[in-house]
Amino acid sequence: MTATLNTGPHQILPFTAYDHLGFLQFCSGSSLAYELTKPGKITRKTRRRSLASRVLFGSFSFAAWEKMQLHISPSLRHVTVLPGKGVREFIKVKVGSRRLSYRMLFYSLLFLTFLLRFVFVLSAVDTIDGESKCSTIEVIYQILEEPMSKDELKGRSDIPQTLEEFMADMKESKSDAKTFAIKLRDMVTLMEQRTRTAKIQEYLYRHVASSSIPKQLHCLALRLANEHSTNAAARLQLPSAELVPALVDNSYFHYVLASDNVLATSVVATSLVKNSLHPAKIVLHIITDRKTYYPMQAWFSLHPLSPAIIEVKALQHFDWFSKGKVPVLEAMEKDQRVRAQFRGGSSAIVANNTEKPYVIAAKLQALSPKYNSLMNHIRIHLPEMFPSLNKVVFLDDDLVVQTDLSPLWDIDMNGKVNGAVATCRGDDKFVMSKTLKSYLNFSHPLISRNFDPNECAWAYGMNIFDLEAWRKTNISQTYHYWLEQNLKSDLSLWQLGTLPPGLIAFHGHVHVIDPFWHMLGLGYQENTSFADAESAGVIHFNGRAKPWLDIAFPKLRPLWSKYINFSDKFIKSCHIRAS
Repeated sequence: MTATLNTGPHQILPFTAYDHLGFLQFCSGSSLAYELTKPGKITRKTRRRSLASRVLFGSFSFAAWEKMQLHISPSLRHVTVLPGKGVREFIKVKVGSRRLSYRMLFYSLLFLTFLLRFVFVLSAVDTIDGESKCSTIEVIYQILEEPMSKDELKGRSDIPQTLEEFMADMKESKSDAKTFAIKLRDMVTLMEQRTRTAKIQEYLYRHVASSSIPKQLHCLALRLANEHSTNAAARLQLPSAELVPALVDNSYFHYVLASDNVLATSVVATSLVKNSLHPAKIVLHIITDRKTYYPMQAWFSLHPLSPAIIEVKALQHFDWFSKGKVPVLEAMEKDQRVRAQFRGGSSAIVANNTEKPYVIAAKLQALSPKYNSLMNHIRIHLPEMFPSLNKVVFLDDDLVVQTDLSPLWDIDMNGKVNGAVATCRGDDKFVMSKTLKSYLNFSHPLISRNFDPNECAWAYGMNIFDLEAWRKTNISQTYHYWLEQNLKSDLSLWQLGTLPPGLIAFHGHVHVIDPFWHMLGLGYQENTSFADAESAGVIHFNGRAKPWLDIAFPKLRPLWSKYINFSDKFIKSCHIRAS
């Protein structure tokens, strides 16, 4: 049967109790308790672990009792019990009177006996339940935290391969917590090992693909070299004699590009001239190495970009380069020796089982010929190479120009040397989130003492260099000093590329330009949409997935390949295709 507790004229609290079990349970499923705080008031408290200090009111059911209502007066001096059938039979107990009635004693003992049984049983149940849960969780944590060696899982066929297999196995065996934790640990560890191996293999394949010269590009260089030796039209002086004075005329827009890749250079040059509003004012200085000079000269002799002026020079043609010692060459020779001893080649890097995949990827990237190429270091000597020029725009060979760049000459550099796009802010958080700590090792005291890890980084690839301002600084000397420090520290200041020493050398000499002029990251991620890339002034395929490689991202490659004439006889004969 059911009863209700009336705490006053307007408050009746329903509850249910099962006397044969010895504890109370709220019908509404609530976890709240009612506690008597002072005469006439009952407050609600959230359920706690300890039940000995609280009083739970509930209704109780006895087979021999009728439905009834229990009324407690606000003064707590009267307790009234009313029959459920509506008959006004009631029992009044005068709590404050001197005489104690047997009726009151009977109901008091009955209530206290019931309450004590309830508190004892429920406290015991809560304690046992809590200890059981804690014990189960501790077992799982203990098993999952146990270290495992790679060899422990070799040759085992009992490890589930998928989550579906794991769940089916658990349901079928009805395993305890320890078995559950062991199987879960084994399955996750095995999957982690396989994922790590797959990632490292991917990084190794990409390293091999990006480091080698595609046979199509090798074919193009050989055919052009042959053309240079057999065809006088492929050996033209670039530029012609009457245009030579323009090479030192500061009224022209001077661009510098250093590369040993003929196809990539042709795309940069073609996109620059075709998108220019003033092509007759363009002077493009192409710097290459000894082996690529003849193919490069042959290509631009046979594929002129008039009215733009194209100059092709090998490094050995510069007077500055042939005089005495060149600091960057000495640094590169030392750097290559240290790298060979320190890293042990790609095989040693991949064989390391302790380092994380992204660390291995960075070390593999450091072995890329691009980062040891003289073409990548030569930009630090632009003031010496072009002593008559006041300002140049330096272009990497893995970018595409999609707009007129002449407005770059109108930018006020405010006395700074390097106009560059900052890479610590932008909509693309993956690409535009680079600070100095992204490139320099701030755990080394030489770096941490001199630089702020949260300072914004900037990008190489499309830079405006004020050569007049540069000549008044010690930027080049600073660059070589830090290269030497990195070699002395076994490459512990930074691991790869020419950007880290550039960030140090140009520190305090950078003028930030609008990101429109240089969109980055198209060679290592494909999150950038085609529409966003198409709307940028210059797009840069920095990263391993160069657009001339098979590992290029198909979605973005057309932005580069559209500047190649695939009907050209050299392109066709070397089987260079759009996709």
